[in-house]
Amino acid sequence: MHNFMATIIAFDFGTASIGAAIGQDVTKTANPLCSFKARDGIPNWQAIAKVLAEWQPDFLVVGLPLNMDGTEQPLTARARKFANRLHGMFGYQVHLQDERLSTVEAKSHIFASRGYRALEKGHVDATSAIIILESWFENN
Repeated sequence: MHNFMATIIAFDFGTASIGAAIGQDVTKTANPLCSFKARDGIPNWQAIAKVLAEWQPDFLVVGLPLNMDGTEQPLTARARKFANRLHGMFGYQVHLQDERLSTVEAKSHIFASRGYRALEKGHVDATSAIIILESWFENN
């Protein structure tokens, strides 16, 4: 384990939108960053490059969508491809994190704190990314 404070950006991959959250492994806290629009799973890579250049994270975490029984679904391979692209294009170490409950959890978390009208897609994606990052902290 490293002994410096690492900054981590987590992504919640989706075909229409990709949420991002940022956190530190010392405090083990995560905050919403933004949400990138995607066209059939392909984001605006320049927008992602800009965020990575601005925050200069130490590594990245990408949520891996699995079925509740742990088997892969069609989106799983696409999330892996997105993670590989992040690594290939920007040279970051990318960790995959099981995100089976993150979207459901994100929706109930937002609903509890801000009510029904806050369930706008961008908020849900960024909050899902927070939950992905927090669960990564818990397991590492």
